[in-house]
Amino acid sequence: MEFEAEEIDIGARSPTVLLNSVDAEELGAHPLDRVQIEKDGRTTIGIVELTDELVPPGRIAVTRRLGHLTGAVNVRLAPRPNSVSAIRKKLDDIELERHELRRIVDDINDNRLNDMELAAYVIGTYTNGLSLNETMLLTECMAEVGERLTWDEPIVADKHSIGGVAGNRVTPIIIPIVAAAGVKIPKTSSRAVTSPAGTADTVEVLCDVEFTLAEIREIVDSTNGCLVWGGSVDLSPVDDKIIRAETPLSIDPPGQVIASVLSKKKSAGATHVVVDIPYGEGSKVDTLPAARELAEDFKRVGEHLDLRIECTITEGKQPIGRGIGPLLEARDVLRVLSGGGPQDLRQKAQRLAEILLEMVGVDRRAADVLDSGEALAKLREMIEAQNGDPTVTPEDLEPGAYTASVHAERSGVVAHVNNRHVSEIARRAGAPKDTRAGIYLEQRVGDEVREGDELFVVYAEKTDKLEDAMSLESRVDAVRIGSRDEALVERI
Repeated sequence: MEFEAEEIDIGARSPTVLLNSVDAEELGAHPLDRVQIEKDGRTTIGIVELTDELVPPGRIAVTRRLGHLTGAVNVRLAPRPNSVSAIRKKLDDIELERHELRRIVDDINDNRLNDMELAAYVIGTYTNGLSLNETMLLTECMAEVGERLTWDEPIVADKHSIGGVAGNRVTPIIIPIVAAAGVKIPKTSSRAVTSPAGTADTVEVLCDVEFTLAEIREIVDSTNGCLVWGGSVDLSPVDDKIIRAETPLSIDPPGQVIASVLSKKKSAGATHVVVDIPYGEGSKVDTLPAARELAEDFKRVGEHLDLRIECTITEGKQPIGRGIGPLLEARDVLRVLSGGGPQDLRQKAQRLAEILLEMVGVDRRAADVLDSGEALAKLREMIEAQNGDPTVTPEDLEPGAYTASVHAERSGVVAHVNNRHVSEIARRAGAPKDTRAGIYLEQRVGDEVREGDELFVVYAEKTDKLEDAMSLESRVDAVRIGSRDEALVERI
């Protein structure tokens, strides 16, 4: 059927086509069906939604991702994607072969799957898991889709944390240490999905993070590293689409985590990667045995992809650093690189950098690079290359003007700081969208407190968001005070 197409802004992430119900009936199309839209000899797939009010008969409306299809178009029903049968097999807990995984990856990449079908894939991998062989093949297929970065050097370093720990902003400390030691380390990072800040959100407080592949090359050639947002380039793009489907369900299957991380690293041209796996109450991985099993699988899949992987298993049952939220985390980073800051943040970043330098055969101590000021100078060099102010200091970074303090209701010892609760309070305060919002922790596990002592401060840019954050705080146990014995049990 022939239609006149126009663009409509309804905020849909998927390539959506709005059809009048009359036209849909004639086409035989139902909600979430696919249609083929032909224009100028090219065919594009769209996902159907029905309307009786927004679009009159004889016209269709397309969302921004299909905005190139305005004007006269021809529309017909599209066949069901081949990968749907493979997704059903996964739901039936049948192991998939390489060609089936490749179909799924290709159909996700080309937007051939509707939201229900993509959700079914995510649920299948969560419920039935991915075998080690499936994980290897899936990672391989995901890395083959999208753009690739290649480098002339035989050694290219990288680092990743599987997340789940509030704060933990070690990456902007590690990258300048390793780069200052003479190792190429182009780092693409994510923005926050469910956390108060991703690495890209924190770095964006200091400089730009969105660049083309050509610009990334230029930055890395001049500074030996970069701290950029991975979403601005097309490296393993299927990963981003899968994450969007996982987020509403708050699920992160281990096999998919490995495929997600290592497909990105392979696409970015890395050869040596340190993967941080925090474990503990409130983290993504609950127990030490589970963390060890995940680490072994990371290394096996890395070998399959010709990547050298080292995994660090770290305690993740409380936040790392003091600041939680983009600006507060950026301030911690600058303080550590300047010789101060939270000691736990410095120690973790220093240890991970040390492991990475050992992996690539560089005979330098991370502590020496930090203490000499070389790492701070390198970060300032990167900030300038990424259009920021290289003279920025921690004192220049002022958090939100609206604040509220949370105090201990009894004397004792801090027994637990809940990652999920403090993260959600920081998000209610406005982070990461409001970059100056978040939480600053005054106490950590093991600290002795008296009744009335300040436990943490909530910062916001708007009063209503501060009120929302404090309303949540009153209902959850973000910082738990116990006896000295209880605190010791927590730390074992």
